[in-house]
Amino acid sequence: MRQSGIFWGFVLVIVGTLLLLNNLNFLQVSWGVIWALFLVALGLWFLWGAWAAPRRAVDVETATIPLSGADRAEVKIEHGAGTLTLTAGAPADALLTGRFGGGLECHTKRDEGGVEARLRPAIAAWFLWPWNWRGPLDWDIQFNDAVPLYLKIEAGAGRAHLDLTDLRVAALKLSTGASSTRLTLPAQAGFTRAKIEAGAAGVEITVPGGVAACVRTEGGLAAIEIDASRFPRFGDEYRSPAYESAANKVEIEIEAGVGAVKVQ
Repeated sequence: MRQSGIFWGFVLVIVGTLLLLNNLNFLQVSWGVIWALFLVALGLWFLWGAWAAPRRAVDVETATIPLSGADRAEVKIEHGAGTLTLTAGAPADALLTGRFGGGLECHTKRDEGGVEARLRPAIAAWFLWPWNWRGPLDWDIQFNDAVPLYLKIEAGAGRAHLDLTDLRVAALKLSTGASSTRLTLPAQAGFTRAKIEAGAAGVEITVPGGVAACVRTEGGLAAIEIDASRFPRFGDEYRSPAYESAANKVEIEIEAGVGAVKVQ
C-alpha cells in the first residue's frame, strides 16, 4: 500500500504542477492531455503491479452461518476474482459453511422464519491492488440442501462452478463479467426461476435430466446455443414439451453481451 501511495502521489504532483503552470500562463495544457497522462500512469501502474510489485500471502478464513431455525434464506454473494465453487453439503444446523480466500465480510439479518446474508471479500480495495496478493481469492461454499434459497451471485473476473443439483433454489440471479461459469440447475426443487446476465463471459448451463425448462434469450454479440432436442423452439422461447405439467422445472432468462452461452 505504501508503494501505491508514493506512485499516485507523484502522479498528483505532476498533474497539479501542469494545472498550476497552465493557470499562470506559463504552459498551455488541455484537459485532454491531462486525461491522457492519467491513462498512461494507470497503465504503468498495472504493468508494475503485474511484474514487480511485492506479494502478500492470502489468508483463508473458514466460516459458518447458523440456520437458527430459518425456513428460507436470501443470500447475496459478491465475488470478484479467483474461483467460486458452490455446492450442497452444509450441516443440518447451518445455512452455509465454507472456506474463503482473502477472508470474509458477512452481514446477516433475520426476521420471522427467514434469514438474509450478504457475503463479500474482506480484503479492501482488492480491485485496485490485485497483484499485492499471493494466491487466488478462491471461495468454496456448501449450502444447506433442505432450505428454500434465493440466491444473487455477482461474479467478476474468474471462474465459477455452481452445482445446485441437490439444493432447493427457488430463485437465482447470476451476473458475470469477464469470467467462465459452469452452472448446474436444481434437480428436485419444484419450480426455479433463473436470470443470467453475462458480459464478456462464457456460461455453460446444465439442466438435469427429468427437469423441464423454458428458456428465453436476449443477446448482443453473444453466441447462444440451446439444445433444441431437449428444448424445442416455440415462437420466441425454447421449451420442454411437457413443461407446464412437469413436477420439477426451471424458467431461464438469459441476457448476454459478448461471449458464449450454452444451455444443455
